[in-house]
Amino acid sequence: MKSTISYLFIFALSLFSLTGSAQENNLISLEKLINKTDPAWPLVKKWIDSAKNKVEILPVDSAKAKEVLYHSQMTTYATLGSVIYNTGGIMVDNGWIRILGSGSERLSRDVADWNKGKTLKEYGDNMPYLLIADDAVGGFFAINYGGLGKDIKNVYYLEPNTLTWQPLGAGYGEFLVFCFDSDLSKFYKGLRWNSWDQFIANLDGTKTYSFRPYLWEEGTDINKCTRKLVGIEEMYRFNIMKSKELNADKGIKKDETKKEETKNEQ
Repeated sequence: MKSTISYLFIFALSLFSLTGSAQENNLISLEKLINKTDPAWPLVKKWIDSAKNKVEILPVDSAKAKEVLYHSQMTTYATLGSVIYNTGGIMVDNGWIRILGSGSERLSRDVADWNKGKTLKEYGDNMPYLLIADDAVGGFFAINYGGLGKDIKNVYYLEPNTLTWQPLGAGYGEFLVFCFDSDLSKFYKGLRWNSWDQFIANLDGTKTYSFRPYLWEEGTDINKCTRKLVGIEEMYRFNIMKSKELNADKGIKKDETKKEETKNEQ
């Protein structure tokens, strides 16, 4: 009996190992993901150097960047892959917007790990959307892969004041330009309290602000709200849960006005 149990245990371990190996074999190799002839980074760097808003490139760890690039299966020919490979993340407006890269001390989350367990189970899996950035008031940006609408590879914003995914009418590259050059005070109208800029510069990249009353409650004035720092993981899971609850019969709200504004600002 013991020998039978031992055999089954060893067989199960072997099967698990083979499954993991098969999953790994489906992933594109790191060598193929690193584009040495036409990488997107010089273009992204040009956008950053000419940015109208304050933009900070966080330090990159080369070994970590390669790991995250491989796990995220992004090529450096693409703008997202170039951000992962060349930055530990990007802070916009003193850290009001946190664009994920391969992780750093100030922004310890990276694109691959942050999405695992949220939008995908294992690296290389198909996903409804990919989380790429977030902000100081609990808003989340994501690239749509079919779970948010028909406009595949366009960026959506989960608004903290409506808890609906809003289409920005822009791909990832355009989203970067939007962050770097647009009037963010206009985009965040009603979501920035009067003294917000005094609280953001030293904000930990794993934290965001939570408000009471909730920002999605009717008639809420953010200047009259109490606020506290909460973990970004906690905020994401709560907002997703609450979004499904509040919008169960509504579907995704299409805000064409905001979509056009985003286009025009680029």
